[in-house]
Amino acid sequence: MDAQKKLLNKSSVLKELLVKKRPLPYQLVKDMKEDFYIKNTYHSNAIEGNTLTLYETKAVLEDGITIRGKSFREHAEANNHKEAITYVEELIDDDIPLTQRFIKDIHAIVMQGIDRTIAGKYRNSAALTTGANHTPPSPEKIQDEMDSLMYWYENMIDLHPVEKASLLHAKFVNVHPFSDGNGRTSRLLMNFELMKSGFPPITIEKDDRFRYYEVLDISGTKGDYQPFVLFIAERAVSTLEKHLDFLKGL
Repeated sequence: MDAQKKLLNKSSVLKELLVKKRPLPYQLVKDMKEDFYIKNTYHSNAIEGNTLTLYETKAVLEDGITIRGKSFREHAEANNHKEAITYVEELIDDDIPLTQRFIKDIHAIVMQGIDRTIAGKYRNSAALTTGANHTPPSPEKIQDEMDSLMYWYENMIDLHPVEKASLLHAKFVNVHPFSDGNGRTSRLLMNFELMKSGFPPITIEKDDRFRYYEVLDISGTKGDYQPFVLFIAERAVSTLEKHLDFLKGL
C-alpha cells in the first residue's frame, strides 16, 4: 500500500473516531471555530503576502481594531476571509451543491472592498503565476476549463473525500480563473469539500508555503497530482490527530 493510500485510509479511520465524539458541547464548538477562523485566516493570507501577524489578525477579527502601519487591503483581506469561511459553512449547513455561481460568490467575498472590477468575475487578461513554471490558460479558454472542472467534480463521486478536496484545489489553481484571489478561493473550496464530507477543515501554514508551491507547480507542469494529494493528506491526518488529542477527556 503506497503512502498516499495509507494516509487516506488513516484519515477515514480518524474521522470516524471524531464522529463518535459528536455532538460536542456548544461552547467548545464555538471556541474551536473561532480559533480556526483566526489561524486559517492568518495563514491563508500570509501565504499570499499579507503582513498582519497572528495576533494582529486576531485583534482585527475579534475586536475590529485597526493596526497602525498596516494597509486597508490587509485589514480587508482578514475580514473578507473570515466572512468567506462562514459563507462556506452556511452553504454546507443548507446542503447547497458546488457550482460556478457558488465559486464566484466566494471569490466576490474574498475581494469585496479591494477590487470590485474583478470580484466574482473570471479574468479577461493573461495570467502569470509568479515563481511557477505552469502557465494558466488564456482568458478565452477559462469558461471551457471551468466547465470541464465542474464536470470532473460532479462525476468523481467515488474518490476519497480528502483526495477529491486536494484535486479540486489543485485543478482550480491550475485554471487560475480570476485575476487575483485564486489561492484563497482554492483553499476555501478545498475546505468546503472536506467539511461537506465530515472532515475538519485544514490550514496550510505559512511555513509550509514553499513545499505547497512546489507540489502545486508539479501538478500544473507535469500533470502529476500525487505529491499534492500526499501533501494535503498529511495535513488532514495531522488535523484529525490534533482534534482527537484535544478531545481526549470527552
